[in-house]
Amino acid sequence: MTRRSTRRAALAALGGPLLGLGAGVAADAATPPAAASFALIGDVPYGEGEETKFGRVIEAINASHAAGGVRLVVHTGDVKRGRERCDDALLRRRFEIFQRLAPPFVITPGDNDWSDCHRARAGRHLPTERLAAFRRIFYPRPGLSGGRHPMRVLPQGGSPSSVPAHDAFVENQLWDLAGTTMATLHVVGSGNGLEPWAGLGGGDRLDRPRPDRMAEFAAREAAALAWLDTTFAVARERHSAGVVVAMQANPRLERRADSVARRGFNRVLERLAAHTRAFGKPVLLAHGDTHTFRFDKPLRSPTQRIGLPALPNLSRVENFGSPHVHWVEVRVDPASPEVFSAVPHYLLANLLPF
Repeated sequence: MTRRSTRRAALAALGGPLLGLGAGVAADAATPPAAASFALIGDVPYGEGEETKFGRVIEAINASHAAGGVRLVVHTGDVKRGRERCDDALLRRRFEIFQRLAPPFVITPGDNDWSDCHRARAGRHLPTERLAAFRRIFYPRPGLSGGRHPMRVLPQGGSPSSVPAHDAFVENQLWDLAGTTMATLHVVGSGNGLEPWAGLGGGDRLDRPRPDRMAEFAAREAAALAWLDTTFAVARERHSAGVVVAMQANPRLERRADSVARRGFNRVLERLAAHTRAFGKPVLLAHGDTHTFRFDKPLRSPTQRIGLPALPNLSRVENFGSPHVHWVEVRVDPASPEVFSAVPHYLLANLLPF
């Protein structure tokens, strides 16, 4: 399937019954869709000790949803701390916790969930085997989100928009909300998975990498680039008021393009920047990884140091993360010039040291 036919297939899938939570903005629409909001979480729960705190987050989100507030939940990955074992039993336990969410629940994998599982404390697993397990557990029905009231989503893998090389990527998903196009993108921390699998032995190093590690990275990066192309093609076709791209990694926008920290993210950032500039309307990058709530415009001013253009229409929101177990409400108002805004929700009980 060619790239153009792939995009046509994705658009055809979106053009049928409503996908997600709110139709895209039609070209001849008299008024934009009503505003809506979604909950952004990630990097939680880290260990059994945080499950109680995370339960309070679930209760708060469910209460907002019941009152007509948040329409869905996006988790940017890391359902466990790095030193927890990556066994199936733990992944299933965390999945069942997320299934207590009343609104639809969408997740993109994090590095703790699979790529760091080579580490001794995590069980010395082969990361690619753990990625297959994470997909099996967290995406049991590709095309449907999680949560007590799932919604339809368009997955990259196994959908009309898929090419054989991308069939496995059920975690890259697409849907709409309040006249905007939203997508998850499998881009993880640990340098986007380029950290050597040193826990497995065999001398895997940055300058002498394991072939299977590099093959996994190449395949996942190619899928991510193609999914960015599809996402923005859909947004343009549907005359969306804005685009949200959610991924796990903090892609180190402030670092030099030639730094080790940026090496695994450069092609994705370059493609995202090109689409953002061409789209011209608000784009929101949502990520986790560094556990610090922020809502800013990281590329407001041009700089040659980081190798990316000035993009005043790109905003960035990062969710809270362990030990800060709270949640962020991202408001989507297609009638607003900025479209996206973010409100942190702190839970008093989770601020207490007991």
